[in-house]
Parts: sequence; structure tokens; C-alpha cells
Amino acid sequence: MSTHALLVLYGSQTGTAQDTAERIGRQAQRRWMRVRVEALDSYNVANLISESLVVFVCATTGQGDPPDNMMKFWRFLFRKSLPADSLCRLDSAVLGLGDSSYPKFNFVAKKLHKRLLLLGANMLLPVGLADDQHDLGLPPRYVFHFLDEVPDKQIEHLQTPDNKAPPTPLQPFPAGVVFNQRVTPPSHFQDVRHIEFDITGSNIHAGDVVMMRPCNAAEDVEQFCQLLKLGPERYFTLTPTDSSTVPAHLPQPCSVRFLVEQFLDISAVPRRSFFEVLTTFATNELELDKLLEFSSAQGQDALHSYCNRPRRTALEVLADFPHTAAELSIDCLLDLFPDIQPRSFSIASSLLQHPNRIQILVAVVKYKSMLFKPRKGLCSSWLASLDPSKGDVYVPLWVKEGSLIFPQDPDTPVIMVGPGTGVAPFRSAIQERAAQGKMANVLFFGCRSESKDLYFRSEWEEKVQAGQMILVTAFSRDQEEKIYVQHRVKEQSKLLWDLMAKKNAFFYIAGNAKQMPASVCDALKEVFQKEGGMSENQAQEMLDAMEKAKRFQSETWS
Repeated sequence: MSTHALLVLYGSQTGTAQDTAERIGRQAQRRWMRVRVEALDSYNVANLISESLVVFVCATTGQGDPPDNMMKFWRFLFRKSLPADSLCRLDSAVLGLGDSSYPKFNFVAKKLHKRLLLLGANMLLPVGLADDQHDLGLPPRYVFHFLDEVPDKQIEHLQTPDNKAPPTPLQPFPAGVVFNQRVTPPSHFQDVRHIEFDITGSNIHAGDVVMMRPCNAAEDVEQFCQLLKLGPERYFTLTPTDSSTVPAHLPQPCSVRFLVEQFLDISAVPRRSFFEVLTTFATNELELDKLLEFSSAQGQDALHSYCNRPRRTALEVLADFPHTAAELSIDCLLDLFPDIQPRSFSIASSLLQHPNRIQILVAVVKYKSMLFKPRKGLCSSWLASLDPSKGDVYVPLWVKEGSLIFPQDPDTPVIMVGPGTGVAPFRSAIQERAAQGKMANVLFFGCRSESKDLYFRSEWEEKVQAGQMILVTAFSRDQEEKIYVQHRVKEQSKLLWDLMAKKNAFFYIAGNAKQMPASVCDALKEVFQKEGGMSENQAQEMLDAMEKAKRFQSETWS
């Protein structure tokens, strides 16, 4: 369980607030939090000053009064003698359950929220006002207002930042795609792309990781608009219904096409809450029965088999429930679908060797599930589809620092283990170090076949010839027995021990987080035992000490 402890306190008259509080508790437990759920009057309110995280769920009775089981708490909390900072260590949120047909709608929640603020509590969210009159219980965060005409000024196109600051998530730089080449043969199972962006004028001077938001495929956008009976070329503005602000990277006014293509994550595998919302719109009896099953506790095995196991997307779910999709209110779209999250790629080039350019190495994600249509990675498929030979193509991007830190001393050797696309950050590092005259570079690179996926082969050969690096390769499928980078690490024990024990070399791992990092660590400890005469415990202690001193670092991803 997490060290985070959550207390959920409820004031309930008819049982709805208690049910809601218990649902919040279950959601928190699924996220491995320690949770207590209690009625307000059964909780010793004097202990509130020592709590760190509390969610209050409270109903409002007809005349704006608190429920019976929170009256004691209510009287205590509104004592004038309570110090103004008595809850200064409390992080809190309030969810009210009410009915907007009554004049004092959610009065208790609003008043409780204000009182907690006066007592110094840190309110994590604006007060939540659930409405029994609303189809979804909670009103949507935004209301769509469609425009009768296309606005004169199109503001959806990419803007080049005017200032001299580097690009940010809210103001990315529209980098031109210079080339996009497949670096594996067509017969190879994996499509891997070497993509280069032009960042001239971007004010990007350093960075290890490039960030970007992918777009949904054009055919998916068309299908989504057809299912929901939306005109893709229609424009709208958004009005928040609470204290929310319109998402910064969503222009105002905005077209439906832009919203679906560049903002709504319709290709993600939906969660249970997605099906719960769909039930509120379903009028077709067969679809409603199935949605209710998927939303229930008893139906979670069926939901897992239908949705999670085959990696079914939200768009495919809507296609399976066409009557419900056609009934969806557009106002709920930003509540129903998460926004597309940025993806990150290790930069595979150095600005010292390639000025005004950023290069990345992308393995295109595509695999079969039990569904007929192959599963695709949203970002990698989108990047692979960009073809600069057919016209100008721009990708909004920004950069950030990576987690790998390289030594400043030019004589300190660097040992890098980067199989597959894990070699990308090390290509950048080797280019940078070679340009700075730092020649003590050792790269262990592994792939399936020397002829099919030895990325950047000619560049490595040139750098080896120039004395700028040592290259050790492992090809897992070119012989009967599989050879991986960890096997080469053990074979090079004398070289590695000399570099690490005598020359204080730094050791790095980058790549897939499955078995490779642990296997390389085990091989490294065997090197310490063999060449340093260490016991197993001593080898582990040496590795731990290197990690603490930042001489052992890893950057892995799933």
C-alpha cells in the first residue's frame, strides 16, 4: 500500500452520500492508497487537525440544512473559538450532493468549503456540486456554442513563438519534418523510423528528450464524427460551467475536426467510468443492458475480456454501441474523453554535430490482438505517416532535460548499453562527446540481426575508425543460440573492470524495461565477482555505491 492515507468523511440523509463516499474509497484503494471511510458524526472531529488528506462528501437536505449524521460535526466546525490556522496542514476537497430544483442547492457543501478555507485548509479542487436533476449527476465542465459561420480569422494553424524563450507545452515550436526514413528492410517485422526535424529559429539550445502531442488518424476522425453525427467543419466556442478554464492548447473558436484530431484521445482503451457515462445516454435496450453490465462490479470480468484484453479503443466501443453514440451530448465530450497526452522520445543527435536539427529513432508500434484490426501506437503510427516529400509537414514540439547525466571530465570513460532503440540517447551522447574531444566511449549495442536492424552502422564504423569509440555488438538471431548484450558484458569483463575499477568509468543502460536492465545488472555483478574477487554481496554493494554516486544510471521505458 502507498504511504498516502486518505480519509473520506460523509454526511448522508438517504444513503446516496454514503454510497458515493464508499465508491471514492474503492477508487482510492485501486490506486493502492490507505483509506478510511466514516460518517462525520462517528468521527472524532478533534482529530481533524492531525489529518493530511480528507475528502468530504455531504448532502444538503430540503431547506439547506446538513444531514442528521453530520450535525455534531457541523456545530463543532463553526465554533467561533477555533483558530484561523487550525487546519493549515490539511489538504482537502468537498463534494456536495444536491438537487438544483431546490433554492438552496448544495448549500451545505458550499458553506463547508468556505469554512475549511477560513480555517487554513488547502483546498485541492473547487467545490464539486453534483446535481440529482442532471443526466450525468455532475454538469459538464463546458458548454459548446456553435457558430453559424466559419470565423474569418483561422487561429488553429501553428504559430511560431514571437519571444526568445525556448518552446513550452503551451507554446510548442512548429518544427518542419526534414526526412522520415525507414531504417529496417521491408521484410523485417519491425518498422523503425529515423526522423529529423528542423528547429531553426526555435531558441532550442539544449535538451535530451523531445516532447510532442500526436494526432488521431484522419479515418478515425471521420468515423467519430459520423457516429456522433457531428459536422467536422463546424466551429464552436466553449464556456466553462464552473471555475475551470478552457484548455490552453484548444483554440477559441475551434473546429470539430481540430477537437477530435488533436485533442480528444479516442484511441485510448477506456476505463469503467467511460461505460458508466454511456449508460446515462443509452435508450436502446440491448445496448443499455450491456453497458450496465460493464459498469457493474459483477461485470468487471466481462469488461476486461471485452475491452482491456484485446486493447479495444474508445472509438471502437462507440462503433459497437452506435445508438448510444448517436445520443451522446457534445457538451460531455471533454468529460468523457481524456485529452491526448504528450509523448517523449530520446533525442538521437547532438546540436554540435547537427545544428538546428533534432533526430529521433522511432519503433512503430503495431501488434495483433484477438480483434481483426491490428492494434497501433497512436504517436508512432502518426509519425510514420508524415511524408515531407508530399509537401511541408510540421510537428509542434518542445524539449526537456533527460535523466542521464554524463561526466564533465574529458578523461572519464563512459560505458553505454543500449539495445534496439535504446541506442538513441547514446548516439546523441557519443556525437556530443566526440565533438568535445572526449574519446573514451564504449557502446554495447544489441539487435536481432546485423543485416536488418544494426541502426547507424556506417556512423559507428566511422567513429571506431576515428578512435572516438569502442563498439561491442550482440545479434540475437544471427546464430542458433541467442546472444544478448548481457552476454557481451560478461565477455568484456577485463575491459569493463579496468575502466570501472581503475579509471572510475560511468555505466549507463537505456532501453526496454522488461528483462534487459536486470540481466545487464546481473552480468555486471558477475564481472565484479570474477575480476575483483568479490562475493555476491560485495558486488551488489559496489553497484549500489556506483548508483549512489551517479556512476551507474539507467533510463528505461515499457
